[in-house]
Order: sequence, then structure tokens, then C-alpha cells
Amino acid sequence: MSKRLSSKHKIDRRLGVNLWGRPKSPINRRNYGPGQHGQRRKKPTDFGTQLMAKQKLKGYYGNIGEKQFRRYYDEAVRRKGDTGENLIQLLERRLDAVVYRMKFAPTVFSARQLVSHGHISVNGRRVTIPSYQVRDGDEIKVRAKMKDTPLLLEAMGSAERDVPDYVEVDHDKLTGSYVRAPAPADVPYPVPMEPNLVIEFYSR
Repeated sequence: MSKRLSSKHKIDRRLGVNLWGRPKSPINRRNYGPGQHGQRRKKPTDFGTQLMAKQKLKGYYGNIGEKQFRRYYDEAVRRKGDTGENLIQLLERRLDAVVYRMKFAPTVFSARQLVSHGHISVNGRRVTIPSYQVRDGDEIKVRAKMKDTPLLLEAMGSAERDVPDYVEVDHDKLTGSYVRAPAPADVPYPVPMEPNLVIEFYSR
């Protein structure tokens, strides 16, 4: 089990948004932060706004660790083109994110578990690294023994979200393919993401 799984609802409350758009999020009932000072509101500084943008993006992809997230930023800077768009594409190429996008898992945390427990293969080879970078045209497949598990059935039958057009999926065969890297506007985030502020945070 992911060490971050039990605290995912705390992430929602700390950030003050329903980060994954789920009906069970506590922010739907209490739209303020946790603790005795949670209801205090003050205007954030520029630094605070940039930090919040970074925390939202990190949290959305399963609360990625700071060192790993910083590596994504460094790689995005190194690549040609818009740094913010490069950052989003690197995050969307994570295998656990792709599994989540294909609706093989109800949450990004459970997608991470599926990968790390060896239930996902890429181009016929089992991959157990959630941060594995999927390439255009790669075929993703779920082990056949998972076909009737409640986790998979819940995810595939959920009406909470749709499969974006930059991935293709066949739920009957438990397979899918990564078509292309998305533009930030193509990514179906339930809340606004601001990668430009994340870039500003790291480039201070």
C-alpha cells in the first residue's frame, strides 16, 4: 500500500480544493483547512501562490516527493519548448498517471499500487515502477487475473471522469495505448492547474 494513501483527503483539505473531483472529498462538506486555525483566511503572497500551485500539481499525481518533482522540473527546463507544457507532459507520461487516465484504477493512488504490485505490463513486459515514462505508441495491459476485481470494475464503470483523447483503451481486453503527449489544455484536471506558477517558484 502506498504510504501516502491514507492521507489523500488531508491533501484536499490542506489545499482547500477537491483535487481529484471525487464526491467523497471532505472539502465538499468543509471547504476550509484542517485544525483550529483552518477557517482563517488571509491574502497569500506571491510566494504563497506559487507554492500552492506546486503543491496542487504534486498532490494531484499522488503527492510526488519533492526531490522527484524537482527532477521533473529540471528535465522540463532542459527540453526545447515551453517549460510548463514540458512539465505537464512529463507528469502525464508517468505509468501510474496513464493507468489512471485509462480508468483502470479509481484513484492515482490505486493506480500506483497496481503498477508497483506487478499488475501492469508495457509492450508485453511487466513494469513495477510507477514513475516509468510511457512513450507514444506504447501498449499498456492489465493482468487478466485482475479482470473481476472490485477495484477495476469500480474504475471502469465510474461516470466521474472520461478517458481523454490522448490515450486509447479497450476495457474488455484490459489494454490501452498512449497516443500522444497532451497539451496542458487537454488534461482533464478537476481544478485549475497553473504550471507557469510552478516554473516561477523553482526559477526564483
